[in-house]
Amino acid sequence: MQFVNSFNFLPFLDSIISFSAAFVFGTVIGVERQYRQRTAGLRTVVLVTLGAAGFVDLAHRLAGSVEAVRVIAYVVSGIGFLGAGVIMKEGLNVRGLNTAATLWCAAAVGACAGTDMIAEAGLLTLFVLVANTMLRPLVNAINRIPINEEQGEATYEVRVTAMRRHVPEVRAFLLEALEAAEYPVGNIALVAMGEERAEIVATLISTAVVPDEINAVITTLKTNAHVLHASWESSLQD
Repeated sequence: MQFVNSFNFLPFLDSIISFSAAFVFGTVIGVERQYRQRTAGLRTVVLVTLGAAGFVDLAHRLAGSVEAVRVIAYVVSGIGFLGAGVIMKEGLNVRGLNTAATLWCAAAVGACAGTDMIAEAGLLTLFVLVANTMLRPLVNAINRIPINEEQGEATYEVRVTAMRRHVPEVRAFLLEALEAAEYPVGNIALVAMGEERAEIVATLISTAVVPDEINAVITTLKTNAHVLHASWESSLQD
């Protein structure tokens, strides 16, 4: 029997320690995910941690540290595909990024355990827990801070509605008003609004504006007899 010939108690004991550490640390991370009812809960996180530890330990046992490093690279790629499975897009919102990142960190914990770096695996587990729990109040506090339009980086658009037959002159008037306010236009588009009306959308090059200045431009645009409606809006850049 090959098992009898190849079995060595000390390396086997070493694997027991590595797998046990991966199981414990994965459980610690997974409990927090399960408590928050995330897509990847306790069992998923533990299995990712154990799987990473198992592959790395196997490579280390068979071919040494050089092959273990190569396997770790494959583990990182594999977890990337697994993490993509928990990311969901709902309209303009994307959910699951934090869970995917947690799985990625769980694999790193397992890889540390598989290479017998138990203390490092424990330290990484502690930091993952801090990131998922203690940073949450800080994130909520930051999200409650109103965005300063003058300092935030965003995309700004000026929208003007006019009859289609008056679009050329209104377009020229819009460009002239923005140029006078020193807000150069990066792109201008025409959006059909029924058979007779059209909307001119001017995207500004500036990533920060002074609201009072843009409001003054809108007021100027509304003085044109051919302008049916004028407004501006901003959207945050990723």
